[in-house]
Amino acid sequence: MRRICAVNRIVRPVSGILLRRLALASIIANVGIVVTGGAVRLTASGLGCPTWPRCTDDSYVTTPEMGVYGVIEFGNRMLTFAVGLIALATVLAVLAHRPRRPGLVALAVAVFFGIPAQAVIGGITVLTNLNPWVVGLHFLASMAVIAAAYALWRRIGDPDGPAVAVVPAPLRALARITTGVSVVVLVIGTWVTGSGPHAGDHGAARNGLDPESISQVHADAVFLLVGLSVALIFAFRAVGAQRATRAAIILVAVELGQGLIGFVQYFTHVPALLVGAHMLGSCLVLLAALSVQWSTRERRPVGAAPQPAPTDAATPVPVTA
Repeated sequence: MRRICAVNRIVRPVSGILLRRLALASIIANVGIVVTGGAVRLTASGLGCPTWPRCTDDSYVTTPEMGVYGVIEFGNRMLTFAVGLIALATVLAVLAHRPRRPGLVALAVAVFFGIPAQAVIGGITVLTNLNPWVVGLHFLASMAVIAAAYALWRRIGDPDGPAVAVVPAPLRALARITTGVSVVVLVIGTWVTGSGPHAGDHGAARNGLDPESISQVHADAVFLLVGLSVALIFAFRAVGAQRATRAAIILVAVELGQGLIGFVQYFTHVPALLVGAHMLGSCLVLLAALSVQWSTRERRPVGAAPQPAPTDAATPVPVTA
């Protein structure tokens, strides 16, 4: 019995570190599969495996006759299993952690089941010959999994006490609006992609939207997002919310970098390398926006006494989880 208790004392502090590392690995892996999925499209390998779930009608794996396109497409499919294994390891680690934290279990399970759901949508893209609307949905499904993985990573580092707001309600609303606009930018971005030249296969259809017009709509949404994000910096500084201010500054920096890549790729006729960088930037914009959202509140340890607010900041008030 003493030996078991001694083992528990050693495992408990390590398990928290392990959980956070696994959650971070899950974020990185899901961002990575977005980038590799972009490589499949940008190399015109989207139908390298022309069917799903098999690679061909007779084989689950690529064959020499399919050439490099089959290798690229099949390799991306195999990465899904690696991402799923990381998610499964995270679920098992959350279940093994003591004391059990139900909020973590729900998020870890959501990430785990989101990966096969995303893979099924990917299979539908193949079965529909890379329908651009389904391809866009495939990308957005990946972004939803990334958001869940980020929430899990942040939640692991938080105590289990009640969440309290650290900025006034109007600023929390502005942060939510900014996050919502960032999602809108991502959605419109998939429309731009669906109208552009990189279809994933030389014979794949396009969505029929005018590339120049929809690109302008996308740019207008980006301008709105940057404006809201800059407003958040000044608003957070006005109430003395330093952590939120830093998160908003990082968001603006990421947006400007992403915007620069977008403008350069547009005026250089959408080179594949810049498109891939732009896809990575989309993931970073989402993560930075979520960071801002998270910075507007904090969780206190269970039973902890409320701490006094900074001199020129609003008094923290309880908020729902």
